[in-house]
Amino acid sequence: DGQKNKQTNKKKLPVQADGPLLSVSRCNNSQPSSEKGGRRSRFALCRRDKANGVKPSTVHTSCTPQAAKAISNKEQHSISYTLSRAQTVVVEYTHDSNTDMFQIGRSTENPIDFVVTDTVADAQNLSDGQAVQSTISRFACRIICQRHPPFSARIYAAGFDSSKNIFLGEKAAKWRTPDGQMDGLTTNGVLVMHPRQGFTQDSRPGVWREISVCGKVFTLRETRSAQQRGQMVDSECNKLVDGSLIDLCGATLLWRTAEGLARTPTVKHLEALRQEFNAGRPQCPVGFNTLAFPSMRHKGVLDEKQPWVYLRCGHVHGYHCWGGRREPRVEAESQERECPMCRTQGAYVPLWLGCEPAFYVDAEPPTHAFVPCGHVCSEKTTAYWSQISLPHGTQAFHAACPFCIHPLSGETGSVRLIFQTPLD
Repeated sequence: DGQKNKQTNKKKLPVQADGPLLSVSRCNNSQPSSEKGGRRSRFALCRRDKANGVKPSTVHTSCTPQAAKAISNKEQHSISYTLSRAQTVVVEYTHDSNTDMFQIGRSTENPIDFVVTDTVADAQNLSDGQAVQSTISRFACRIICQRHPPFSARIYAAGFDSSKNIFLGEKAAKWRTPDGQMDGLTTNGVLVMHPRQGFTQDSRPGVWREISVCGKVFTLRETRSAQQRGQMVDSECNKLVDGSLIDLCGATLLWRTAEGLARTPTVKHLEALRQEFNAGRPQCPVGFNTLAFPSMRHKGVLDEKQPWVYLRCGHVHGYHCWGGRREPRVEAESQERECPMCRTQGAYVPLWLGCEPAFYVDAEPPTHAFVPCGHVCSEKTTAYWSQISLPHGTQAFHAACPFCIHPLSGETGSVRLIFQTPLD
């Protein structure tokens, strides 16, 4: 989408680009040292030096030598649909010089361009070193981008492995289409939600759909891994738009187009808003000490000037021991306190700036915080994400903070912040 000037096949993809971007909910602008790093906050898609897209070609409806050759040939892309122990349908894929393919999944093998790991909110972290079994597929999905105008991008469930094969086992949901082709769904599925009215301050959540291996659109299954597929939605397609959400059952990605990013605040703009806030020298109404948000380089580390908020009323203070006995913690753990300003009792947590620009629907100052995590951004950004029910686990949905994926609580999921300045 908009890849006129980007020409690269390198695995090291830039964090910012003139083309489309995939932002990972929960990472909040984190940048790991590894090139593919599973906790990278953003992945930029760039047009490759040489097209690597593929499209369906020959269909083998029985276990012929040609079908076996297609599966064993590591230079030939193919999808195998196992109908029974005695029958497997193999669909050969041929090179498409007009598209580029990008693959996403948990695997760190070479075919995967963007490695994603499971999203676990702070409240879901397991103690005593317990490991969480991943629900993200090793080869979760693939995105096919046109190399020429209109530069559209389409998403498909499942990705080709290191042998350039996709295997749908006997228990996987699969079927023959009216035109004699094959299609199917992956175990935990690939869900997509397109926002209404674009990704702007007027955006509204769309409806979650499931995408098949061939890119068809379906209503959700009864449960995430049920063998019975939902109803096909002929009026919708698998084309990604600005603000599309992609859920891989363990991680949620936000798709941003080049045009959409041009209207989105940059990291420099968010830094300017931070400095402007700090220049106003807000004060703690109890200790009268000056408050300041730490730099993005030190985000997540509590500072003595750290702003804290009473989530029920929104009054912002520095850390103090009024109305409670707990000591400050790095985690945004709920601490029941009584606000010195209005005597309202509720959770008392540190405030953190939301540092990932792609999640903002406007470029307004940080005036509101998500409840209960305390991530701060603009009013309309909190309003938009508070309306979205993100998939959680294999069956549930709930609204969550995009910066840390912590489930939201309260009537609105956010609170307006009330600061005291030196003139108050």
